[in-house]
Amino acid sequence: RSVEAGEAEGGSGGIGVDISVPRPPAGGGMLRPVAVGSLEQRDEEPEEEGEEELRDGGVPFYVNRGGLPVDEDTWERMWRHVARIHPNGEALGREIRGNAEHPKIPMPSVPTYQPTATIPQRLEAIQKYIRELQYNHTGTQFFEIKKSRPLTALIDIAKEMTREALPIKCLEAVILGIYLTNNMPGVERFPLSFQSHFSGNHFHHIVLGVHSGGRFGALGISRREDLMFKALEFRTLMDLVQEFEGAYRGYWHTLSKVRIGQYVSHDPHSVEQIEWKHSVLDVDKLTKEELRKELERHTRDMRLKIGKPAPPSPTKDRRNSMGSPLRGPGSPVRRVSRGERRPSGEKKVLEQKSSADINGYQIRV
Repeated sequence: RSVEAGEAEGGSGGIGVDISVPRPPAGGGMLRPVAVGSLEQRDEEPEEEGEEELRDGGVPFYVNRGGLPVDEDTWERMWRHVARIHPNGEALGREIRGNAEHPKIPMPSVPTYQPTATIPQRLEAIQKYIRELQYNHTGTQFFEIKKSRPLTALIDIAKEMTREALPIKCLEAVILGIYLTNNMPGVERFPLSFQSHFSGNHFHHIVLGVHSGGRFGALGISRREDLMFKALEFRTLMDLVQEFEGAYRGYWHTLSKVRIGQYVSHDPHSVEQIEWKHSVLDVDKLTKEELRKELERHTRDMRLKIGKPAPPSPTKDRRNSMGSPLRGPGSPVRRVSRGERRPSGEKKVLEQKSSADINGYQIRV
């Protein structure tokens, strides 16, 4: 059963609540409140655990940091939070929880494609799947996304999203979009986030930018239809950003910052971190021509990264066969003496290595 009220993404004060989640079994999770501080205290997006700037339209919300299934305390806390943020929260909670005959929630199917399906058709299928999961209006984010985690850990979270099929928010949709486009080597993905200003409050939003065949587009989820999916039809990054800026103007929001990351690796086992903010642009302080030049520079930077090979990730068999890379407490620490150090001008003589050594993996810890 679904009851929805309030304004959309960054709307004029209303808070949307959509209670359509079946009651979970008891498990080992917990919720931690995330308070809203003033922007003067910190003007950056939340990235790490414990930061107090996570917000949903200027309203504090909870993040489920204990995983799924959610335990009883977490479940009850979510409903108490709904009672606070929804105009008719207490009555709404009693009505929904008192009804034992809710219709069964449909389980969206992960998209599959015909071999002849084009890239735009596949992206539309992915966006359709993200829509079917629905936007999470409960005030409780079910999946904890730490931006500092390696890509392989974020991919595991995306797999869990497909198994649980719970409503998601915009950052979760970005991780899910990366996972669902990972087997499409002709599509480059990059994070694209926005900071807007309205009525004294600041709002954050993020989508997954995509680039293929010389065209840009976006995947994501939002309370507003024109702040998420963008078809693969924009010739430049400037055109894509201006499309979002126009959508924000339609809701009387002023776009103040745009943060653009680098292309994300297609290696699902990569231990690299996603570069979320390679470029941070103060849109309200740049002229149109200055913004265009900055976006062109960023586009060149992204193209240069394609030619740089990522560090190899160990295969599954090799990972299983290796012991811990950490040094034991009793292991001696070898120090290089002054006599062993090579002068800066002396050329190092390369030794002949066997093919096994050359083809082997090198892991830096």
